[in-house]
Amino acid sequence: MRILGIDPGYAIVGYGVIQAAGGSYRPVEYGAITTPAGADFGQRLLEIYQGMEELLRRLCPEAAAVEKLYFSNNKTTGIGVAEARGVILLSLAQHGVPLYEYTPMQVKQAVTGYGKALKPQVQEMTRRLLHLPKVPKPDDTADALALAICHGQAAGSPLRRVLLERDRKPDQVI
Repeated sequence: MRILGIDPGYAIVGYGVIQAAGGSYRPVEYGAITTPAGADFGQRLLEIYQGMEELLRRLCPEAAAVEKLYFSNNKTTGIGVAEARGVILLSLAQHGVPLYEYTPMQVKQAVTGYGKALKPQVQEMTRRLLHLPKVPKPDDTADALALAICHGQAAGSPLRRVLLERDRKPDQVI
């Protein structure tokens, strides 16, 4: 399964595409869509949309894993990230790419086995699982790859397969 991981933002949108098969992962492509700090916010959203369109056309993912938003101290920044995330979700929907959302704790648990792992631990395990020579930069890119791995772990689980099958056959009782 080809999985696109997305770490949403409006300055940097990290992305990572992996090929998941039989519990192993191979990186396909990873990087970031960046927007200039001084640009009009609407222009930044347009650049994110255009970047997503290009990625989706070229890489043809079968699923997308996107980080769920949570607001901590800076709600103003959170609103901008939410707006950028909306543009990302629109692109995915227009291309028919199924969306799966994961919290940071779920990603940490899937990648390291510990839901309260520190960011450097998650990045190092991502590097190891993908057999990369170094941790991808910027951090948003490493986070996006970790999201893709998280979905690879979840999608391959017996429980996820049962739930997916149930969703395909809504009249069937499990």
